[in-house]
Parts: sequence; C-alpha cells; structure tokens
Amino acid sequence: MAEKNFLVDHLISEIKSGTFQLDKKLPSEHILADQFNVPRMVVRKAYEQLQDLGFIYSKQGKGSYVQETKKQIPLILSGDVSFTEKMKEFQFSFQTSTIFCEEISYDQKIFRSLEVESDDRVFKIGRLRLMDDFPIALHTSFVAKSTFPEIEKDGPDITSMFQYYRQRGFVEFGSSRSKLNVIFPTLFERDILQCSSLIPLLQVESLCRDKRSNQVLEHTVIIYRSDCFTYVI
Repeated sequence: MAEKNFLVDHLISEIKSGTFQLDKKLPSEHILADQFNVPRMVVRKAYEQLQDLGFIYSKQGKGSYVQETKKQIPLILSGDVSFTEKMKEFQFSFQTSTIFCEEISYDQKIFRSLEVESDDRVFKIGRLRLMDDFPIALHTSFVAKSTFPEIEKDGPDITSMFQYYRQRGFVEFGSSRSKLNVIFPTLFERDILQCSSLIPLLQVESLCRDKRSNQVLEHTVIIYRSDCFTYVI
C-alpha cells in the first residue's frame, strides 16, 4: 500500500509539472516497476487509482495516457446566489436537467427547517447541473406545498428555483449559515455524477429565505464534484 501511494503521488506530481503531457503515453508497467523496484502489480494498482481519480485514461492494448484536466469553476458557497445565473455570467456551456420531483414522507429535520407542520406536503426537486454535457453537481430543493401551491405541477419543469420564486413575487433572497461536509459518493451519486468512489464530493446544506418577510422558501442540499470547482467562502 505504501509503495502504491508513493507511486501515485509521484505520478500526479509529474503530470501537474508537465513532465507527462496531455495525451502522451505514460511509461509501461514494466519500465516503472524496474525504475522504482516494485512489483508490476503495484504499478498496475497505481495506474488504476490514477484513472479513478481522472488523471489518466487507458487504451486497450496500448497503455495509459494523460487525461485533460477538468475546467475549475469558481463557486460561491451561499444560498442567495443563483447557480444558473452565476454560470451564465462566466459564459460556460451550462445546462440543467430536472431529474426528479417527488413528495417526501415526513422528515423532522426538513419540516422543521421549512417551518411547516407535519401534515403539510413537502416536495423535493432534483436538478442535475452539466457543463459541456458533463455532470458537475446535483441540486436538491425541498419546498412546501403550503408556500408554493402549484409546486407538484410546476416542479418537473423548474430549472432555476430563484427564477421560479421571482415569478411568484419573491425578489430578494437571503440564506442561513451553510453547512459543509465532505462525503464520498453513494452508488446513486456515482452513477448520476459519473464519478468513481475515490472522487470526494462537497455537500452544502442551507436555507433560502425571502428577505422581506423572512419566510423560508426552501431547504437546499447541493452536492458538487470536488474536482470541478474552486470555492469562494
């Protein structure tokens, strides 16, 4: 394990320094095994981990090659800045796909944060964020039907919650203090975000309020691929 970790760190350093350039073939397992005096299996495991981390890709029967580094997107971690509008400001090729809109069963934490009673109906709306057709984040908004009576009907077509709120008379937003966690993806998250189990995710949880009335509009849980962003806190 120590030999593999050393080799992974060494190769990442070489890739970042430009020693191994984009789309250039990396040394064979045999060459690296001789160079570092380790079994070829150690090199193979190191290459597998680098591929899982997105640094390299392999060609059947030809070897391993350096992969293009993902574009790093500046991201403001607060609940009062529209993600959609911020992406448009940066002029990224950005898309949003609403992948679910469904009612949830009673969840004490969610219902309390929305400041609604247990007999209210709460819906969760999930939007997958893509840049250049590549998934980078999953936004889930929990919204009470008592606040937005048409949410069950409108939810599947919402791509920007802030735009939806403005259409219903809420124009200025504030957020609670955001809670950040670093998590590793579940099977569902690995599938939807197209990442390996080794890519850590940043989970941001917050509330969005209407500044005029202080009414809670939504409880938000956002999961970002950590390898696609730089963060402004």
